[in-house]
Amino acid sequence: MKFLATLSAVAMLCTWVRNITKVSKTTKCYQFSDQIRYIRALKRVQSDLIVPVEQSNVAHHDNPVEKKLTEQNEKQSAVAFDFGSREAHVPTFNLAAHVNNSTTLQQLLSLGVDLHSIERRKGLGQYVLRLDFEENVKPYLTFLADQGISPDSFGKMITKNPLIFKADLDDLQTRIDYMKSKRFSVEALQRIFTKNPYWLMFSTKRIDRRLGYFQKEFYLSGHDLRLLATKEPRLITYNMEHIRKSVFTLREEMGFSNKELQSLIVHTPRLMMIPPDDLVERFSYVHNDMGLSHAQIIQCPELLASREFRLRERHEFLKLLGRAQYDPQKDLYISPSEIVRGNNFYFVRNVAKSDLETFDLFLKTR
Repeated sequence: MKFLATLSAVAMLCTWVRNITKVSKTTKCYQFSDQIRYIRALKRVQSDLIVPVEQSNVAHHDNPVEKKLTEQNEKQSAVAFDFGSREAHVPTFNLAAHVNNSTTLQQLLSLGVDLHSIERRKGLGQYVLRLDFEENVKPYLTFLADQGISPDSFGKMITKNPLIFKADLDDLQTRIDYMKSKRFSVEALQRIFTKNPYWLMFSTKRIDRRLGYFQKEFYLSGHDLRLLATKEPRLITYNMEHIRKSVFTLREEMGFSNKELQSLIVHTPRLMMIPPDDLVERFSYVHNDMGLSHAQIIQCPELLASREFRLRERHEFLKLLGRAQYDPQKDLYISPSEIVRGNNFYFVRNVAKSDLETFDLFLKTR
């Protein structure tokens, strides 16, 4: 019996020792795991925001591992904030900051030049800043004045094309003489150069090729060619690939004949600068939904120059009122040109014979 009692006591003692060892190991494991999690969290925080140690709110611990990590982070912080004696050089294109010290910029402002518009284009701000007014600007202003261009237009011209000061004055005179040889009037030249200052940057050969293209493509007389160029000076220097696409769209996709196309271009040349997809969308609505023929569109090419949603709003409002009648042989005829004329007040009062309140309610409920 004593032997059994002794054996039972030894077994209980072993069990007790094993339990103590198990608890000890588990406790150490938990402590070690807590330390690992704390160290990882500390690394994440310090990698996201490295601050000097004296400004840190992280409590110091007596743990050697944590102390070593803290010392390493102190060194990293010092390196991260050590900019040395270098200065921050930020390039600036703000011409307004140089106005007080630049006579040229002051003179350009007095002419009405929009410096902000110029500085937004790459390189032009620095170019204009280097100009000397007496040497680089004044001779060109004198040249433009000799061509009859009003000083009131100088500001807009320079804003659109400050690179005119790079052109040779003799070349500019040659281009003027070429235009005069093509029988462009002084008034026409004034409008062309005011509305499209880039024209002066094109050589005579290049302008001659452009004018020749339009004359040949649309069978234009000299008078019609001059009328086209004067009405929309931008068209002559416009992207030729875009123009060719527009011609294809008008002729092949919309079905306008050469004679009809000639009339369209002479009376509304800006149609050529509208994206072809927009032209197709407008033509489709005018021709299919409003029921207008090619002949009616030719008589009112402004329809194709108006945005599709504007045409839709006004046509549907007339349709609601029972006034969408575009046949001149019938009663209550409304000229298609009236649909795109004027603002909404003019349209509602003079064309739809209604009031703005009704029109606004229609727009909200459509």
